[in-house]
Amino acid sequence: MRAEFPDFRLGSVLATSFTATLTERRGDAVERIPTPQRLVDWLAVSGLAVDSCTAAQLDLARELREAIHAAATAAAIHEPLPASAVHVINDRSAQGRAAAILTPEGNRRWRLSSASCVEDALGVIAADAISIIAGERDGKLALCASPTCQAAFFDTSQSRTRKWCDMNTCGNRQKKARFTANQRKNPRSAD
Repeated sequence: MRAEFPDFRLGSVLATSFTATLTERRGDAVERIPTPQRLVDWLAVSGLAVDSCTAAQLDLARELREAIHAAATAAAIHEPLPASAVHVINDRSAQGRAAAILTPEGNRRWRLSSASCVEDALGVIAADAISIIAGERDGKLALCASPTCQAAFFDTSQSRTRKWCDMNTCGNRQKKARFTANQRKNPRSAD
């Protein structure tokens, strides 16, 4: 990974990890895939290695990312899915060529075609988004409680009451802000 770029926020759900390549959407947005090579890096750490990426393919990836975010956000707040987002997700899913394979450990992995390209990887991400938005997986879509983030995430906690997209970033930041505000309201007396 290149040190000049912010770290990736990787989770256990491919589609919502992909939407986390743009964070702090309601504050000072942080683009985590600003270049085609950075998308190649993200795909590699996500198990979808491709050889290269063009600027046009990066644009396709960002369009898919925003479509997934829009559809996941609508699903999380129980609103109709935006037709344009559904169209983009379905198109990317249909254009990809990948096969699900079973590992000896009993896990599913994706195998891209031998001449794998970004479109194949985007097809896998779109298919993953379809499965979570359609409610086919155990969990629920939710939105991060951070006012500057509002990222869509897939909550698989037992109680399905998770508040933050990532406890190490948004959760800690919000808890620290609440602690600081309480300290200001109730300063301890100096003895």
